This record gives sequence, structure tokens and C-alpha cells, in this order.
Amino acid sequence: MRTASPARGTGDYEAATGRIAGLPVRRHHVLLVAWTVLWFLVVEPSGGVSWHYLRQGEQLLFDQQPGGGLSLYAHHPELQIGPVSLAAARLFAPFPDHVGQVLAEATMSALGLLMLVVVGRTAAWYYLGTGTNHRRLQQRLLVAGLAFIPMWVEVSVRFAHLDDVLALFFTTLAAYALSRGRATAVGVYLALAVDSKPWALSFVPLILALPRPQWRRAALWLGALVAVAWLPFYLGTSGSFAAARFTIPNQAASSLRWLGVSDPATPWWDRPAQAALGLGLGTAAVLRGRWPAVVLVGANARILFDPSVYTYYTASILLGTLLWDAVGQKRLVPWWSWIALAALYGGTLVIPSDSACGLVRLAFVVVSTAYVLLRPAKRSRGRRGGRRGRAPDGGRAGTEPGRRRAGAGRVPAGSRG
Repeated sequence: MRTASPARGTGDYEAATGRIAGLPVRRHHVLLVAWTVLWFLVVEPSGGVSWHYLRQGEQLLFDQQPGGGLSLYAHHPELQIGPVSLAAARLFAPFPDHVGQVLAEATMSALGLLMLVVVGRTAAWYYLGTGTNHRRLQQRLLVAGLAFIPMWVEVSVRFAHLDDVLALFFTTLAAYALSRGRATAVGVYLALAVDSKPWALSFVPLILALPRPQWRRAALWLGALVAVAWLPFYLGTSGSFAAARFTIPNQAASSLRWLGVSDPATPWWDRPAQAALGLGLGTAAVLRGRWPAVVLVGANARILFDPSVYTYYTASILLGTLLWDAVGQKRLVPWWSWIALAALYGGTLVIPSDSACGLVRLAFVVVSTAYVLLRPAKRSRGRRGGRRGRAPDGGRAGTEPGRRRAGAGRVPAGSRG
């Protein structure tokens, strides 16, 4: 029986994760690094649009300023930033303002590159033992990464939203831990994502893709770490609930306008509906055997109900399409990553009408969600084992001793779409 332990160093795993010193392996990483540096240099002179919120938040939280500390969210509900993100922003406080900002932007850009590597390894573990052509996987990751990086630089450099960056980074690590069947790590990383930015709650259905006996452990870690991060603020100051009621303008280009919502600001029901829809769609994706679509449908729920249309929102969509293109399907060309980039980012540049932009956003959400959830499954001839993850030799396909790969006992072979 072939195991997936990296310590045993199977050739299949090494080829999949880029540990073989072949030219194509080096080349696709070098190209992505160069592409990131290019975009960083283009965007950085006008970057850091929202970095002052992070600086203000970490100073209020840690410097004992009036209206800060555990009463931070009560007095400053506009700071929709999780405590983990504020703690991370504190790392750049010792530097002069501009130097700290540029260092933060560079760090966040590097995290985007690391996420591409992690997604590649997630795909490698997911398809380990299926006869997948890993050169094609690397090519698919490269092409999808070329679409991902411009939007990642938008959130990490132009807006410098460290909270969104960390939420997506920890979610990526959760997906990787899921591919390895590591329940504790899945719960911990999802908790850190929620503790960085609350809207990451939509990605919690990833836990359901674990084997059923591991759900409780992952959920306990998730609940405990979320409580440790957030409860001190809400137990110490009842006014902290004001942060959950903070509103923003309902812009003309939002999908909400096409749904008939003409309120000038965030409706009272909007945030709960956003979370409920994200959780529901993510659960449906897992039940369909398509957990690599959880991030995409969760991000879709966000932009469907969000009153604003900031371009950095699209980074969460691009992470979702990246995971779907690299892990959820085997097509050489990652169409969904480029469709998302063209529709949601390119559309804002070339479509003059706000109403038309809103229609494009709504259309992308509906079509992409329907595609990943409703598209008939294709049975893969290359997958080893089937239901219950049994390999032909009686062992569990692609698992470490005593551990089952995520999803291996939950859906029939080939039902990942």
C-alpha cells in the first residue's frame, strides 16, 4: 500500500509538490514570483489605501488609548477587523509609518505566492495515487496563478487589507490540512481565519468534508479559538455588539440593487443572510462531494449581498476559483479564474454603467455557483479505490497509517466534478 507520508518520500509525492529539481518545476515558480514583483512595483506607489485602519486599530488595542482596549469595537464599530489581524499589524508598529506600510505590503504579497504553493500541494495530495499528470497540474496552477496575482496585489498592496489577507491565507492552510485529513489543523486554521475577518465564517463547512468521526474535534478547536479571540470584547463591553450593526452605503453597482434592495445603506438583515447563504452553499458543496468549491461559493455569497463593490473583494473569489481550477477539476485551462478576473475586475474598468456592473456581478455569482454545484459528476478512471477509500490491495488509497484523506470515505470516486 502506498502511503502519503512525506517522510517516506514517494516519487509521486515529490513530483507533485515540486521537490524534483526539474526545469518546469523551477520555471513556474520563478514566473509567478516575477509576475508578483511586477504588479507590486506597478501598484505600490498608490498603495496602502486602508492601512491607516490597521494602524489605528492596533494602537487602540495595545496602547491603552481612550476608547481602545477591550472597548475597541464599542467605540469604533467602523474597524471591522479581527483581533488576530490587529495583533499581526502590531508587528509593523516599530517601523516608521511608510516603512512599516511597505514592509506589510511586501509581506502580504509574499503570502499570496505562498498560497499558490500551498494550493499546488493541496491538489497534489488530493490526487495522489490517481495517475494525475503533475506537469499538467503545475501548468494549470501557473495559468490560474497569473489571474490570481493581480487581484491579490489589489487586496494586499493597493488596499493593504491585512485582515482579508490573513482570512484567505488561513483558509488556504485549512484546505491543505483538509487534503491531509488533519482535523485539528482544519479547526485551528478556520478559527484563525474567522478571528482575522468575521466573514470567513462562510468557509466553516470545510469541516464537513472531514470523515464524520473527526467533525467534533475540528469543531471544538474552531469554537474554542473563536471564543478566546472575540468573547473578551463582548463580555467586557456590551456596546461591542454595535460593530455587528455597522452599515456602509449601498452602492449602485452592487448586486443588491438587482435583487430589488434600494436601501441607502446596509439592510438590517443583510449580514445574517450573507453568513447563512455562505454556510448553506458551502454545506451543499460538501454534500455534493465538491469541497474545493466551498471557498468560491462562500465568497460568492459575500459579493452577492455586500452593499459595496470594492475591487479587493474579488481576491476572495479568485482564491475560490484557484482552488476549484487546481483541485476541483482536471481541465488544463483554468477557465474560471480568468472568467472571474475578466468579469469582476475587468468589468469595473471597461463597463461605464454601474447598473451593468451590478448585473455582471450577479450573473457571475449565479452561473459559477450553479456550475460547481449542479454540473453532473464525471467518473474518473484513474482514481484508486472507491467508497470508503479502499485501494485494490485492501488498504486505504493515498492515506497515512491511521488517517484517511479528506473526502475519501464520503463520496463515490470521481464525484468531485
